[in-house]
Amino acid sequence: MKIIMVKKRMANGEWCSKCGEIDALMQKHDHHKRIDEVLVAEENNPLSPGTLLASRLQVSQAPFFVVEFEDGREQVYTVYLKFAKEVLNLSDDGLKQLFLHRS
Repeated sequence: MKIIMVKKRMANGEWCSKCGEIDALMQKHDHHKRIDEVLVAEENNPLSPGTLLASRLQVSQAPFFVVEFEDGREQVYTVYLKFAKEVLNLSDDGLKQLFLHRS
């Protein structure tokens, strides 16, 4: 299994606000270590790797996660908490900790 995270960089060079929030949350809880590849969807570059992947998968929001399975299937997650529960296998208590320590 391979996990890809796609983050959006705005035209001004900054990350989208939700991307920054999720990235900080992942860093705080060491979830970033489970990500195999990070692609950037650049707002001003329709040919950036993240933008191309988003287009192929018909995803219009960021950040999002793609899980590539050994058999070639792909699962897209646009909601981090669902991704954390289903892919990172966080328990309900682990999910509660994410909510309690978001700031």
